[in-house]
Amino acid sequence: MAFGRLERSSSASPMSEINMTPLIDVMLVLLVIFMITAPLMVSSLKLDLPSSEGAKPGETPDFIQAAIDSAGKWYLADEIVDPATLRQRIAEIARRKPQTEVQLRADKTAPYGEVAALIGEVQQGGLTRIALVAEPPATPAN
Repeated sequence: MAFGRLERSSSASPMSEINMTPLIDVMLVLLVIFMITAPLMVSSLKLDLPSSEGAKPGETPDFIQAAIDSAGKWYLADEIVDPATLRQRIAEIARRKPQTEVQLRADKTAPYGEVAALIGEVQQGGLTRIALVAEPPATPAN
């Protein structure tokens, strides 16, 4: 009986393809992280905005957000500011881009006097385009 010779290769040949499985796993984990965190990054300031029929978002290329919470605290781009700081920052923005719109988001329980005072500070800072932001009314579920 004749037996054939079993040949073994002396070394393993190099792999010529990239293993895509770890890359896809990392991509899917990042996708899940961004899907969870993206809605949280929209606005960290929670306000109970009034609703209005005409509350439809407009297209404004340059804007800054100012807000007043229910306690009467003032915010500029989600940062608490005092009136002097607000006026200074608004004046800087007005010097760079005078057509910048200020989108004012006021909690519906915010004191009217505070809203009027904030509008006055914005106007004294040099910006005159002020938009009051409201939420569209909730549509009834059928």
